[in-house]
Order: sequence, then structure tokens, then C-alpha cells
Amino acid sequence: MTDTPNIEDDHFRAIDNGRLFSENDMAHPPRILLLYGSLRDKSYSRLMTEEAARILTRFGAKTKTFNPSGLPLPDDADADHPKVQELRDLVTWCEGMVWCSPERHGAMTGIMKSQIDWIPLSLGAVRPTQGKTLAVMQVNGGSQSFNTVNQLRILGRWMRLLTIPNQSSTPKAFLEFDGNDRMKPSPNYDRMVDVMEELVKFTVLTRGRADYLVERYSERKETGEQLIKRVNQTAI
Repeated sequence: MTDTPNIEDDHFRAIDNGRLFSENDMAHPPRILLLYGSLRDKSYSRLMTEEAARILTRFGAKTKTFNPSGLPLPDDADADHPKVQELRDLVTWCEGMVWCSPERHGAMTGIMKSQIDWIPLSLGAVRPTQGKTLAVMQVNGGSQSFNTVNQLRILGRWMRLLTIPNQSSTPKAFLEFDGNDRMKPSPNYDRMVDVMEELVKFTVLTRGRADYLVERYSERKETGEQLIKRVNQTAI
């Protein structure tokens, strides 16, 4: 059962329990980036991320929230655009992310997708999202739906993020916030807290060993130059 002639032994690695279960000596707070998907003055996805950031801070995390206003459409500006650089720097800084989008026409908003599209799969031979954690949330103007969180999960997998099992979908979001733009007590609020708690746990558990968790045999066979060429190809 161990006859594997197609394996190149120079690049095959047995599971290294020392790396997998080593003590996590990172003392700094978990670094979480929050993205939201609406530019309205009263953006419920923004309000939801603000509530999430408060909870994350109580759990001991350090948070930063990206404001997508002024971010150009993908491919409509160079990567050195200030807003693009701001977003990419934040993605490099963070150890986990929260994506929260309204559902519009049964899908995430273009604002949300544009932010994700500006996050590169590779910066040189480094993948800025690989092995980091992700929590997904959505807000709805009407009844509850899971279209958007499902789409966000697909994108998270594509970006090689470790997307946590729990998620939040808030129906009729306009009823969930008070006159001070704070989320009211409700099962929907409790679910958001659950998601943030789980995100912090997974982030603390995986950071410091994330590179090892997503290390791959096939990519050990590739040189850095080959990896850059494959990931950044413009056509198939």
C-alpha cells in the first residue's frame, strides 16, 4: 500500500507533529481585518462590522476596518493606487478577516467583490491570504438568505483562507439597529458574537503554523519563478 512511484521523494514530507503541535509563542493580540460591502450613509454591513469589531476587541483581538470608498474597479487603475495599496497592506498585516456584505439581487455586492478582486493570490511568490482565517457574514433587506455567505465561502476557499464553520446571516437588518446605530439584543446579535468568538479561537490556534497547515507537496516541486508565472497568468 506504500508503493507510490509517481511521488518525488525529495519533495514528499511526512507529517511533522513538532511543527503542527509546537507551542504558539505569539504574544501579540490576534490581528483581524474587517471588510464590508456597502457605501450607503446608513450601511448595515458597515454597522455589523463595527459591532463585530467591538466584540473582537473584547475577545482580545486588534482590529482594523477598511473603508472601500474611493477604491477603483478592478483593472481600472494600477496596483499602486493608494486605496489598493492600503487594502493590500492591511491584508498582509492581518492574521484573520471578517467579510460582511449585503445581499443584492441574490448575491454579494459589487463593492464587496471588488475588494476581494483587488487582493492578489500572490505577491511575488508569497500568498498574502493563504492560511489566514476568515469569518463570513451577510445582512438582508428582507427575509433570511444564505446566498451571499455561500459565495463568500467559495471565494475564501479560492483565496486559500481557513474559513471557520460558523457564519451569520441577519434578515431585515433595518429592524436590528436602534437610533444610535447600535445592534439591538436578539438571537441575530448572539449569533454574530458566536461567530467572532469562533474566529478568534481559530486564529489563535492556527497562526504561527498557518504556513505549515497549507504547505503542499505539489508546490514544493515548483520553483518560486514557476509559481509566480502560474498564479499570475492572464489566460489559460
